[in-house]
Amino acid sequence: MSVKGNTARAMAQTASLRVGFVLADRFTLSAFSLFVDQLRLAADEGDLSRPILAQWEIMASTARPVQASCGIAIQPTASLRDPRDFDYIVVVGGLLGGERPVDDATVEYLRHAAASGVALVGLCTGSFVLARAGLMRGRRCCVSWYHHADFAEAFPGHDCVSDRLFLIDGDRITCAGGGGVADLATTLIEKHIGRSAAQKSRHVLLLERAREGSQSQPHPPLAPAVADDRVRRALIVMEQNLAEPVPIAAIAARLGLSTRQLERLFASVLGQRPAELYRSLRLRYAAFLLDTTDRPVTEIALDAGFADCAHFSRHFKAAHGVSPSDVRGLARRAIAVARERPEPPSRHQLAGGRVFD
Repeated sequence: MSVKGNTARAMAQTASLRVGFVLADRFTLSAFSLFVDQLRLAADEGDLSRPILAQWEIMASTARPVQASCGIAIQPTASLRDPRDFDYIVVVGGLLGGERPVDDATVEYLRHAAASGVALVGLCTGSFVLARAGLMRGRRCCVSWYHHADFAEAFPGHDCVSDRLFLIDGDRITCAGGGGVADLATTLIEKHIGRSAAQKSRHVLLLERAREGSQSQPHPPLAPAVADDRVRRALIVMEQNLAEPVPIAAIAARLGLSTRQLERLFASVLGQRPAELYRSLRLRYAAFLLDTTDRPVTEIALDAGFADCAHFSRHFKAAHGVSPSDVRGLARRAIAVARERPEPPSRHQLAGGRVFD
């Protein structure tokens, strides 16, 4: 090994957090960048970006660049190094389908890392890569609601959830992707380097407060739980078009059905008319925004596909018994009460509450 290589290895051994990245073919660039940029900022003072407190490598079995789903190519910085050099091996997934996301050499490397006791992390569809390598058997796995049905079909018998941002199951960590990657990176940085470094990274990146892995994914869908393929496809169209609702007749036409046929299907499978269920989905999304953001009610109404605030408020109160403004006021009062509490609740106070691992 060269003097430069020895120096790099020595620096890595003194770092508090060491991460090796494996990028799948057509990986999601945002998942990679959200994670690595927080490492970069936590690793040094200011914006100097020296890899001191944290070290990272982008590894591959060949020296060829790896192309992201957006078309940008990333050059690996290292070969498949001894996995024991790292605290975590992070697999960044991306688009499904097409060629294999990683080659045989990389699959064997991941299996070797698992056998060596190194924690494996699957970001976005990186969980698919780990499961395909046989590394998620007997482990709980977190995937995006968008890919829940794909995962369940590809890996029957696996314990897969889509009701949270990320999940830590021993030395297997899976993350649904998107903004949840930033929250997972914060959790790991805080664990290994410290809270102040984790906060600094988020502040520089203009990210708001970190979320727990157990926090729900925005707008978890109904579609995966529906057995009828035509109804499930209709629900997916609805769930992906909340701000600008698609006419029911247009949804029926996409499925090769008449509007009346689609209405009969919904009535028999879900007990509701398509238009009623579509409105329920939009109201549920609006309730999520009211509960988790400070955005104005009018803005939330438009994002949930309602023509104006009055129209939204009328339907919301009919569904929930209270107005959107009342919900916002209750949430703010609950936060104020929580902030005034002098001490955290005891274990006895937590008894009977829901506990996430």
